[in-house]
Amino acid sequence: MPMKKSMFAKCGKDVYIGRGSKFVYENVYLGNHVSIGADANFICGIARIFIHDYVVLGPRVFIIAGSHRIDVVGKRIVDSDEKLPENDQDIIIDEDVWIGANVIILKGVRIGRGSVIAAGSIVTREVLPYSVYAGVPARKIKDRFTIKEIQEHERILEANCN
Repeated sequence: MPMKKSMFAKCGKDVYIGRGSKFVYENVYLGNHVSIGADANFICGIARIFIHDYVVLGPRVFIIAGSHRIDVVGKRIVDSDEKLPENDQDIIIDEDVWIGANVIILKGVRIGRGSVIAAGSIVTREVLPYSVYAGVPARKIKDRFTIKEIQEHERILEANCN
């Protein structure tokens, strides 16, 4: 089934969505110049997923903004329809981010501007801007740029926008 912009809360221009990608619910906000690889899955329930401009997601990325209640005595997990605020939390992927293949991003995460997430990582907490993260759970393995390089990078990007 072809993707339609109306399937999203917002869909910017120059958005590519690979074959087999699935979006559960309509709380997905896509910026401009976003590329989503094949077989990606976005699951958000009542929470929202924000993907800002110039973001690349590899194939088979899972973004899961919610979870089930597991603490209700007398109800099976699948029967518990009451959600707490901590069960569903927004996910934000800032501008100029690259997320490798087979990455899982869990509820409440913000991935900072200019960051890279290595293939196969599971992101469970905030990712600092201009950092490279890898592993299960994902941990910072290095800075992408020095502070001086970040300033120069930002200056060049800003100049190219005008």
